[in-house]
This record gives sequence, structure tokens and C-alpha cells, in this order.
Amino acid sequence: MTLPIRAERRLVVPRTVALTAVTLSVLVALVVIGIVFTLAGIPPLATYARMFRGAFGSTYGLSETLVKTIPLLLTSVGLAVAFRALVWNIGAEGQLLMGATAATWVALFLLPDAPSWVLLPAMFLAGFIAGALWALIPAFLKVRFQTNEVITTLMTVYIAEEFVNYLVYGPWKGAAEWGFPYTDRFPEAAQLPVLGATRIHYPTLLLGLILAALMYVLLHHTKLGYEIRVTGENPLAARYAGIDARRIILFVMLISGGLAGLAGVGEVAGVHHRLRYARGISAGYGFTAIIVAWLGRLHPLAIIVASFLFGGLLVGGDVLQVSLNLPVATIDMFNGVILFFVIAAEILTRYKISVRSKEA
Repeated sequence: MTLPIRAERRLVVPRTVALTAVTLSVLVALVVIGIVFTLAGIPPLATYARMFRGAFGSTYGLSETLVKTIPLLLTSVGLAVAFRALVWNIGAEGQLLMGATAATWVALFLLPDAPSWVLLPAMFLAGFIAGALWALIPAFLKVRFQTNEVITTLMTVYIAEEFVNYLVYGPWKGAAEWGFPYTDRFPEAAQLPVLGATRIHYPTLLLGLILAALMYVLLHHTKLGYEIRVTGENPLAARYAGIDARRIILFVMLISGGLAGLAGVGEVAGVHHRLRYARGISAGYGFTAIIVAWLGRLHPLAIIVASFLFGGLLVGGDVLQVSLNLPVATIDMFNGVILFFVIAAEILTRYKISVRSKEA
């Protein structure tokens, strides 16, 4: 007995269909989360209104939303480049931490007395290189031994976290930090300027916007970008056309890890002004960026908007933790449900579902 439902691959996905699917997926996710809130005795509409006011209803909330947008933007744009080639980099969190570590080394040990015009570029360069090299480890294993990059990139996250914790609890522990697991504070020259009295380190924000535009040009207006897209959309056709898949894998992982490393530099140089324990540097930005990349449909320019919205979600979640005494896992629930429905929407946009009649 055959099912009357048939799935046909769409050769071209209209933009209206893609936009509608993403919008509906987020709305359905909010409905599902609202049901959970209702079962827990929490009024969902009032809760969503409180989240929105906390993230976008005040100057402070809006500024904090932009602060959290910056690492999400840099990391998710890099992930989008890798995902377009069907290279599943799940380890951006570790690459971000390695970028933060490299920037700290430059600021405190390599060039502590250098002027800002030398020190800050050196920190960003070191952060990019560290993140890229950390991502190239699983990329090399995939190219050389066909190792599953989902497993290896995820494993490198835990190694990076423990490495950072070792440094701040051990040899890099600050002498003036009262025993807390922090390094010494960065010199003034190693601290990024901010907008007014906010924490918005605008050089990193501008860097993220510029890189998003450059990645769009790379993917859609260069030969290399065409090869990346063909490799992801039809690996067999890419192989027939003579595209070197190994070169593509190494390149997209280098870019992906490097951009995550830049996000780590922004966190230590623009927000904390020191290296802290791993969970104190990143609030799971590397994992949240996976959702942001898919919500933006792997389009670098759309990811700018998606990053801003998810930055607001993180700030709104902090508001709920304080005002309603909700657990930290609340944000994880938001992220998981939204990711589930965004992926479901992605399947529905790629395939046309039809019901065959009995006569057919």
C-alpha cells in the first residue's frame, strides 16, 4: 500500500515561500512555547510583552541587544559559509574561545606596551588565526580520514573550554583579581572604544557588518562562492565539474573558525577587558549562532536581521530570569524549539508536498 502523500524537490525556492516559511516557523515556535508557559502557570502574552520591552523598549535594553548581536553576527555569518558547502561546523563556541585566548595573549604578554593602533589590529589578527587553526583541525581530519566533522568540531569545544579554564585558574590567573578565575585587566590600549555610556564596542559591530557584506559578495558574485554553493547543493555535480571538495572544506572551515575567533576578540577586548572562565566569556554564542544562521537561511545579509532578533531574545531571557525567577534553561528551551521548527520549515521549502488522488 502506497501513501497518497508525495514529496517533490523544488528546483527553485521562491523568496516569498522561503520568507513565509521562516516567519511561520517562528510564530509556531512561539505558540508551542506559550503552551508550555501556560501549563507552568505563566501567562504567555504578558511574558512575551515583558521580553519585548526588556530587549527593545528602552535605550539600555536596545544597547544590550546590540552587544549580544555582535558575537552572534560574526559567528553565524562564518557558520553560514561552512553550511553552504555542507560542512557542519558545530564547534564555533570553541573557536570563539580560542580567539579570545589568543587576543588575551597578545594584550597581556606579547605587546602589553604597544599603542592601540598596533595592539588592537594585532589582537584581531591573532584571534582570527587562532579560531581558524582550531577549525582546521577537524577540517584536516575530515579531508584526510573522512572523519565526521559534527563529532570532531563538537569535541574541540570541550577541549577549548578546559584550556581556557586551565589558564584562568592557573598560569594566567590575575594577581589583582582577589582569587577570581580572571586574568589581569587589559591595558587601556587593548580595550575597544564603546558608544557613549553603553557597552556597544562599535569597531567590532562595524567589522561584523562589513564581513557580512563581503561574505555575501563571496558566495554570490565570485567563482569560489559558486564552487562552495555547488558543492553544498549537489556534491556529485561538483565532483563531475572538477571542483576540489577538499580545498572547499579547508577554506570554509578557515573562514568559519576565523570569524568565530573575531567574535571572541570582541568579547574580551570590548566587554570583559580580561579573559574569564569559559562560560563567563561566551553565553553559548557559538551554539546559538547555528540557529541564527538557519533562521537567516544561510544568507549573510539576512543573518544581520536574525542576529539582532536573537540578541533581543537573549536579553529578554535575562529579563525573565530576574523578573519571573525562571531558570537559565528557559533560553535553551526557546533556542531548541525555534531551531526545530526552522529546520522543519527548511524541509518544507526545499520539497513540495502534494496529495495524490485515488484516480492518480
